[in-house]
Amino acid sequence: MLTLGTVVGALTGSQSEIDILNHPISDVVIDSRKVSDKALFVALSGEHTDGHQFLQHAFSAGAVAALVDQDVDVSADFSVLDLRQTATAGLNWQRVQIPFCLRVEDSLAALQLLAKRWREQMDVRVIGVTGSVGKTTTKELTAAVLSRRFSTLKSAGNLNNEIGLPLTLLQLRRSHERAVLEMGFYEQGDIALLCELAQPHIGVITNVYPVHLERAGSLENICAGKGELVEALPSEPNGVAVLNADEPEVMAMKPRTRAQVFTYGLNPEADLRASNIQGMGLSGIRFQVHYLGDILHVRVPLLGRHSVHTALRAAAVGLLEKLTWQEILEGLQAQDSQAQLRLYAVPGPRKSIILDDTYNASPESTIAALNLLGDLDAPRRVAVLGDMLELGSFEQQGHKAVGTRVGDVADLLITIGERAESIAEGARASGMQESEISRCRDGGEALDILRAEMRVGDVVLVKGSRSMRLDKLVHELEIHP
Repeated sequence: MLTLGTVVGALTGSQSEIDILNHPISDVVIDSRKVSDKALFVALSGEHTDGHQFLQHAFSAGAVAALVDQDVDVSADFSVLDLRQTATAGLNWQRVQIPFCLRVEDSLAALQLLAKRWREQMDVRVIGVTGSVGKTTTKELTAAVLSRRFSTLKSAGNLNNEIGLPLTLLQLRRSHERAVLEMGFYEQGDIALLCELAQPHIGVITNVYPVHLERAGSLENICAGKGELVEALPSEPNGVAVLNADEPEVMAMKPRTRAQVFTYGLNPEADLRASNIQGMGLSGIRFQVHYLGDILHVRVPLLGRHSVHTALRAAAVGLLEKLTWQEILEGLQAQDSQAQLRLYAVPGPRKSIILDDTYNASPESTIAALNLLGDLDAPRRVAVLGDMLELGSFEQQGHKAVGTRVGDVADLLITIGERAESIAEGARASGMQESEISRCRDGGEALDILRAEMRVGDVVLVKGSRSMRLDKLVHELEIHP
């Protein structure tokens, strides 16, 4: 377990036998509302809130200490020790009582350094997962597979950035044998930093698409940033880069790693490949797996044909970690896995079914969801699609590509937002009639149309970028059909 001594030692580089430093730390948090007894609170200054304003609340909730990078009121009921000094010996511990503040130069940098030092003490193999689409589902399913044999830690939710990943690393305990960590990207250098903290042995790349292109600047920059994961891996046999054989941008990363390369996909040349994929609607998918001359028939409860790549990634990691096929298949089929956590089938008005995929959207993930819609046997298929954001120069092209696929699989289209007008244009160009398309400014308009037009047995896909808040539309249809 973490102790106050662990924290002070990591941040100063020196150890001390002072009794108070033996006090255990139960958790490390950045939100004072999540503070539990014996927690360490890290006060971060953000765009909208400043954690330093909630120190008293954190201590009242049971925090034993806080990391701060601002001067705090010394008249408060807690001490402040300045860790910007180089050693614990130079600090005055005699009058210190719990709770207290530790003054650092930068709270976020201190959190990251603490996480790095803590991870270095752990004998654990780390699997890093990155890519434009499918990171979280891959992380969840990979953890489900590895958990069949190993004590496995995984990133909670999408804690995949410079704050979330350190918090996950600080959940490591000596009992953990494997850790599966999601690694997010916005600009070059992000994943390199995360790898410096996590020190992954296996790096899984899902794909490279123009997601967050507005911030990244170009697809080349996205490729460079995602590739930082394979560059950080150790040389074989300890390091392995797991690459998508169906994505040229991913395979182009091969020369950038000193690790062993293991490929997966539908490509006949892949080390692990799938064939004969069959979508079974809301019952999942079935396919054949080919590996070293063996052929296995697999059925998994994941929605959409695109999910075969998710299953292959998880299986690849299982094989590399020497699991048996029985263990791997049990993990892939685990009903308690949260791998399918982004798309839910929920009941809608007039005995319809709503496919709630409102967490986020890119052209690629939306087309994958439309492919699932096309696999379903229903009297009518309805696509309710909102704006997709941060596509930069790919914005109009991406929306139109989605519209083209809508025209192939849907009977009705409802668009929400200005950008989604291009989805309607793509659908019209692919043969959809204007009478089959409704253009809405917001979710409220779409809700009125759905309530009026829904029929028995309709299947309705709802998807858009998170900021469109289409989850509210789904919620309204559920509680007030």
